[in-house]
Amino acid sequence: MNDNAALTQLLSIMKTLRDPKSGCPWDLKQDFKSIVPHTLEEAYEVADCIESGNLDELKGELGDLLFQIVFYAQLAQEQNLFDFNDLVEQLNDKLTRRHPHVFGEKKELTDDQLSQQWQAIKAQERSAKAQTESPSFWQDIPGNMPSLSKAKKIQQRVASLGFDWPTYHGALDKVSEEVLEVKEAIEQDPLSDHTAEELGDLLFATVNVVRHVKRDPEQLLRSANDKFSARFEKVNAYLHAQGKSLDTATFEEMDSAWDAIKKVK
Repeated sequence: MNDNAALTQLLSIMKTLRDPKSGCPWDLKQDFKSIVPHTLEEAYEVADCIESGNLDELKGELGDLLFQIVFYAQLAQEQNLFDFNDLVEQLNDKLTRRHPHVFGEKKELTDDQLSQQWQAIKAQERSAKAQTESPSFWQDIPGNMPSLSKAKKIQQRVASLGFDWPTYHGALDKVSEEVLEVKEAIEQDPLSDHTAEELGDLLFATVNVVRHVKRDPEQLLRSANDKFSARFEKVNAYLHAQGKSLDTATFEEMDSAWDAIKKVK
């Protein structure tokens, strides 16, 4: 089966699932909002496959994610908003517009030049959109975006206007400053709103350092979560080998086990 035939069949299957007379009851009950949680879950499963190196499962997970897009397109077609072909045509236009160095005059650009070009093109798109909609500086940053990713997006936006540290050194110094402010707030009242605000500032400043060293904060925190979880499993095994358990071990015993595990490469 060629690519076009396979895609045509997929769109046909989706249409059948939504057929009012013979479709699937579950699919017929869905709307745009109800399938959002499933879309997010599928996206995370794709990310997990890649980050865990489980590429044998990647094809299936990407298929599940594609199904989510096809589902949205079917719902939109039923409401006369757009169809799958409209979606692809708009994507094609966007990709060619945002890559003038590939589809226009051929140019070799550095990573920094590519980033500057990307931000400039997106600024032009926001400006054009503001001509027909109520302008908002943050209009294309989703309100429910994960907070770490949203912080990075906000920082990228203002950096494109020149409001940014020239190197990571300034961003790192800001983290040190925020740590001192957190300490001062906690000493006054650890449970106060002011302490919570200072902790938020510290998290935001830390994301800025991550951005300056060209990393993604969501990905780094996922890796840190996995690292901690795996190490704590080893702490459990370490204590079990000594005839102890997590339920009865003291903090000092767990901390000692943690240090011992860290020394093992």
